[in-house]
Amino acid sequence: MKENVVKNKSFTFALRIVNTYKFLAANKKEYVLSKQMLRSGTSVGAMVREAEQAESKKDFVHKLAIGLKEINETEYWILLLKESGFMEEQMGDSLLEDAIEVKKLLVAIIKTTRQNMNN
Repeated sequence: MKENVVKNKSFTFALRIVNTYKFLAANKKEYVLSKQMLRSGTSVGAMVREAEQAESKKDFVHKLAIGLKEINETEYWILLLKESGFMEEQMGDSLLEDAIEVKKLLVAIIKTTRQNMNN
């Protein structure tokens, strides 16, 4: 079976987000911003999983587009946590790199699927 790169990377990203949330809650006593990051950062992978069972190509694109919105939101929360001093720069930069990688995959899949639908 062919490896599903976006599925694997979005799951690994979600695990990193969960661990980052646990760290921020335990060590920095930061609960509000990190909870927002937790919600959006884990929902990306959930939308990728939902897209696997899409009822149509249109539904597939729609679910991945929601995942794309969620990864954009996650980038915002990471930047906010980083710039406000709750998250160390190295940790934030590393998470942002992973988020950008997942985002690029989602954009490419959405774009390719839309092109194939139009042909």
